[in-house]
Amino acid sequence: MPTNPSSTAARGEPTVYLVDDDAAVRDALCLLIRSVKLNVVAYGDPAEFLREFTGDEVGCLVIDIRMPVLNGFAVQERLQSAKSALPIIFITGHGDLAQCRRAFQHGAVDFLTKPVDEHALLESLQKAIRLNDEWRLTRSRGHSARIAIAKLSSRERAVFDLLCEGMANKVIAEKLKLSLRTVEAYRAAVLEKTDTSSIADLARLQLFAAESGSLP
Repeated sequence: MPTNPSSTAARGEPTVYLVDDDAAVRDALCLLIRSVKLNVVAYGDPAEFLREFTGDEVGCLVIDIRMPVLNGFAVQERLQSAKSALPIIFITGHGDLAQCRRAFQHGAVDFLTKPVDEHALLESLQKAIRLNDEWRLTRSRGHSARIAIAKLSSRERAVFDLLCEGMANKVIAEKLKLSLRTVEAYRAAVLEKTDTSSIADLARLQLFAAESGSLP
């Protein structure tokens, strides 16, 4: 169980997940994090954190590098394998340039040495939580965009793609060998099904869907 079981992550609210096998460090950092009104859940065992990890956590992870059995880099690799976007801040009492480089190469937000500078950690937490918020927003709007595009028939999708390329109705009609009136009807259907009102809206929809992965 987490070392502070009374501290549970509120659904949808940013939470700092703290993993360090040093109880004194955990207690001190928990006090600091709570002092700025952030939720925090602390673990002394990284395996326990991984067992409870769902992949939909909101916030960030602060984790020590040197721990027995599973070190911080091993946890980072597990999260990457799970395609997690939870930002990671590494803390260590024995950091070196090689470890620092490895952390950043694999996407860490920051690499802090113990004793951790309070101001540096709080700045890193703000940055990490902001990055997580931005990722979740991109994922959410991308998901909505993909659902909207998936509503289109194959012919409507063809018209949609060409509209997003900036082609006029007449050019689309010639390219797809359709009448101008038919293209206008498809265009109206595309706008209605995607709940958009302009070509600019369609282009943004296509961009959001592309940001979240391959288009449907």
